[in-house]
Amino acid sequence: MKLDTKNRKKFRIRNKLKKNNPNNRMRLTISRSTKNISAQIIDDKNNKTLISATSNSNILKDSKKKKSELSEIVATKLAEKAKDKNITKVYFDRGIYKYHGRIKIFAETLRKNGLEF
Repeated sequence: MKLDTKNRKKFRIRNKLKKNNPNNRMRLTISRSTKNISAQIIDDKNNKTLISATSNSNILKDSKKKKSELSEIVATKLAEKAKDKNITKVYFDRGIYKYHGRIKIFAETLRKNGLEF
């Protein structure tokens, strides 16, 4: 089965990250749509999602925030949850998205709040 270009790019980036993962860090994946952004911290050994955060909650939907502000809010939520579970080192799986705009804001906010990648 032939994969489309988005899936090929996603798998190419993910495989590079998995090969260069000597410390068995958790994987932080991010996905965004035109209005929302969500992220998960995944344990690849056990294939389980440990922590997730999204801007698709009712509280954030009602507030009139810019998309870049939503990225910061979700990143701070995710960082707080990661601190509670004693997760400090992850590797950043940006998927098919360029490290630009909301993705960059999200990553920088995570770094400010104590996650290392």
